Amino acid sequence: MIKQIKKIGNGHALFLDKAILELVGLEAGAQVQLTVHNGAIVITPVSPRPVDRVRFEAALERVIEDRCEVLRRLAE
Repeated sequence: MIKQIKKIGNGHALFLDKAILELVGLEAGAQVQLTVHNGAIVITPVSPRPVDRVRFEAALERVIEDRCEVLRRLAE
């Protein structure tokens, strides 16, 4: 999935889809730890809420349906 960093005031923001946040157990206001590893930014939940399997699978299906073409290109 390709996202664009947006300038907001003096800072910059990266907007994450609700389905992606659900996959990792995050919601608005949650804290995350940012690290850099081999030139990549890694975002890790500090205190993720537990994710139940049914909600996880539903969110995963939504992401797959919404982004099937991108996922297909990444798999090539």
